[in-house]
Amino acid sequence: MSTEATVKAFFNSPQFAVVGASTNPAKFGHKVFTWYHAHSLPVTPINPASTSIETPFGVHPTIKSLADLPDPEHTSLSVITPAPVTLNVLKEAKKLGIPAVWLQPGTWDEAVLAFARGTDSEKTAESAEETPGYQGAVVAGDGGSGHGGWCVLVDGERGLRAAGKL
Repeated sequence: MSTEATVKAFFNSPQFAVVGASTNPAKFGHKVFTWYHAHSLPVTPINPASTSIETPFGVHPTIKSLADLPDPEHTSLSVITPAPVTLNVLKEAKKLGIPAVWLQPGTWDEAVLAFARGTDSEKTAESAEETPGYQGAVVAGDGGSGHGGWCVLVDGERGLRAAGKL
């Protein structure tokens, strides 16, 4: 279960990235990416289909995948993708050592939450043994102040205050 302490842990990272950052200002992937800029946080947009994203804060070059992050071990990740894509993102985040993820409302289902919370395991091509799911901090599911669960746009400032960044 996500808690205020989990939100604080998420915001303790020195860098952030948004998977599903969108070029369309009407989409949540754009709104969340812009939120990070509005709060002066270092954020990288991840969008395999666009080379840049324009916000009121300028034009920002995108990267195509998590593997392109310069320092994944010190980057918290906001995810705005459909549940089947989110599960693959989490598997890659685990592999890269990303310390914390925030799964926006609508990005998860029960299988995603089970893997995100480490209660589901996976078999990899490298090993016939099962390994536990994602092991980092996870902000997701019911809770927060929004009607759809934890949301950066609704609960983010409280988390920034708790982490001493606001």
